[in-house]
Amino acid sequence: MSARTGSNVEAWLAPRWSRGSAALARPPAGHASAAAIRIPDRLSAQLALVFPAASPQLFIHEGARQALERKLKAMSPGRVVILSITDNRNSIISHSMRQGVLHARIHHMFLDAPTRVANALVRYVVHGDKRASTLVGNYIEANSGRLARRRARAIPLFAKGNHHDLLAIFSELNERYFGGACHALITWGRKQPRRTDDRRGGPRPRKAIRLGSYSNLERLIRIHPALDRKWVPRYFVAYVVYHEMLHHMIPSARGSMHPGSRASLALASAKGQPSRRVLHPPEFLAREQLFRKYERALDWECRHITRLLRSS
Repeated sequence: MSARTGSNVEAWLAPRWSRGSAALARPPAGHASAAAIRIPDRLSAQLALVFPAASPQLFIHEGARQALERKLKAMSPGRVVILSITDNRNSIISHSMRQGVLHARIHHMFLDAPTRVANALVRYVVHGDKRASTLVGNYIEANSGRLARRRARAIPLFAKGNHHDLLAIFSELNERYFGGACHALITWGRKQPRRTDDRRGGPRPRKAIRLGSYSNLERLIRIHPALDRKWVPRYFVAYVVYHEMLHHMIPSARGSMHPGSRASLALASAKGQPSRRVLHPPEFLAREQLFRKYERALDWECRHITRLLRSS
């Protein structure tokens, strides 16, 4: 390499020595470097880092999924069946018919269920078998520990409705029945869109409505927005709120539902069939009847449940 070439190399490296590490020394004068080390310029923009999702992926045994799908097909001959396995804690079993195809979404706990339970599950999904429903429900209760845990999240609270102020009702009930010891939160829930009726083309009529719910994780009471109507009396809204406040104060117990309990506040059905999974211990039932307008609220519910279903 000629002296001219060496000076060109030094000129190329010169502006980079000032930004480089102290370990990089200028070569002595008149000495031609055989190689040049280039130190890249610093980046002015931050690198975009992509992190995986916080929740783990669900890995399922495909052979077990196919075996359960075959059971569904055998129970509904001549019909196409599509089975999806989920980790959904809210909708453990769901199914629908769309254009002649049976779509079933089932929690992964049923992939290794005993044969008796798996057969009951198939009868429940295909035929709506009530006895099978009881067996499936008991299996879900026994395996509730396999449901994915939810994380607490920030939820905007909307307590003041167009006709009823939930926070005012909550405060009155808290002082009257709980001595101010109930520290739950309260909000109006969100109105859920109705499913489409494949035969009629319009929205499918509701058969049930959840008037109130309580989340232990969030300490949050949600009231269905269908109750924020002018024709819904304040004492009935107060009864629903009181019912959910009891869930905060009195933990649920496992076991069969008390024969004399009124589970319609958690799941009011147009057929008058209470929800089997709503569990109220004896203390809960006794304190529920202490509500000042208990009987009046139950009577109003029975007379207006159809109207509530239509307005939801």
